[in-house]
Amino acid sequence: MKTTLRIKLLVFTTLILAIGASLLVATNAGAQDRSRPRQEPPPSSFMPVVEEPFDVVLRRDKANKSRVMAAAMRRLADRYDLTRRVDPNVKMTRGKSIPVGPTARLKGGVTWDQLGRMSPEEIRDKGLFPYLPLPHVEHPVGGMIFPDMHIKQQPRLERFDMDFDIPEHFLPEFPPAIFLTTRPDLGDVSKGQLVTVNNFYDLFNGILNPKQLDGLRLLVTQFPQQQFNATADRKTERNDGMQGVACLDCHVNGHTNGAAHLVGDIRPQENRRRIETPSLRGVNIQRLFGSQRALKTVEDFTEFEQRAAYFDGDPVIATKKGINILDRGHQVHEMSEFQAILDFPPAPKLNVHGRLDRRKATAAEIRGEEIFFGRGTCSGCHTAPFYTDNLMHDLMVERFYKPRMEGGMMITKQGPIKTFPLRGIKESPPYLHDGRLLTLEDTVEFFNLVLELGLTAPEKGDLVAFLRAL
Repeated sequence: MKTTLRIKLLVFTTLILAIGASLLVATNAGAQDRSRPRQEPPPSSFMPVVEEPFDVVLRRDKANKSRVMAAAMRRLADRYDLTRRVDPNVKMTRGKSIPVGPTARLKGGVTWDQLGRMSPEEIRDKGLFPYLPLPHVEHPVGGMIFPDMHIKQQPRLERFDMDFDIPEHFLPEFPPAIFLTTRPDLGDVSKGQLVTVNNFYDLFNGILNPKQLDGLRLLVTQFPQQQFNATADRKTERNDGMQGVACLDCHVNGHTNGAAHLVGDIRPQENRRRIETPSLRGVNIQRLFGSQRALKTVEDFTEFEQRAAYFDGDPVIATKKGINILDRGHQVHEMSEFQAILDFPPAPKLNVHGRLDRRKATAAEIRGEEIFFGRGTCSGCHTAPFYTDNLMHDLMVERFYKPRMEGGMMITKQGPIKTFPLRGIKESPPYLHDGRLLTLEDTVEFFNLVLELGLTAPEKGDLVAFLRAL
């Protein structure tokens, strides 16, 4: 009996010692794990399908929103002088004064003339390039973001995790005018209104044919989108059964409101690029669509936006959130028919060849045209009469800066972008595919550096004057 008891005590003691040793090993391992850098999961082509309770995400994102916006605005203020400066004598169609610049803050005490005389390598090595790629407001999250001027009229477009960053005076007028190639006699057919599903019929019945009218209906109809939908991982509080976005929420009145998101066909997340909404004016003369995607028809573009861009290019997420698959032969065709008759605004100083009528132009505009078609080399890509060559070009801007992370985005090689038409360009700020060029003056300074033109201050001023006349 005593022998049996001693054996039981020995086994029990051994078990206790083993458990203690295991706990010690686990504790030491945990301490070692905490001392090591956290291992991030490898990049994936797919977005994680993780759904937390909506109220948890809502509280957390709302609490973090002020921090997110403060960081985004510090980044912008470090790059640009965001003071409102406009030219009261040069206005968009409905009367908004255009912003003037340049707005970029120069580093190291250099002037624009000094910067223009430096080589790309010198600018890169000294960290002086003023027009770096622009990150999303919260790049690791991304998604569609809409300007406050639009949200005021359509509150359903407000996100609870972030706001738009670029100030309103650097954006197109809202709502913009609509011009039709089929009815130039009518001028602005929007009559100053934001075209929506509630008023499109009253505004366009009798102006469009039945197919175009139904295409417009589809363009102003809301469909589920990554951040605006009925699932628990949306980024808007509203969930009223009509949640989503319409094509013309970004391409307002067939133009643009400056809304932004991230390009859908690049992975991983930090390598994706901010995309500023391009205007749909003049798509009838374009043969490439999407600023970096090189889609070949407006039908491809229309279908791509719904099936891919709306859901960050991820069909898994699209299925979850409610993808709207458009019928190519019917719905896409009708949507494209309406888009194909959106026209540029009138340019009364241009002749039938798209060149200046010198009887109407100022001296500065004429000098600017000569620079544009001469030593500025602008016309090599932006050919008259619509000032595009319908091609993609790699500007190799990475010559001017060293790769690095900023705002959660990898600032590195950008690749080719399409040649945007310059007709009506004064009504489409900000510029370049990501909106990093806030004014026409910024645009001229950017290309003066990138193309190594060496233009003088008066020449750059004349070039801006010509662009305003297009």
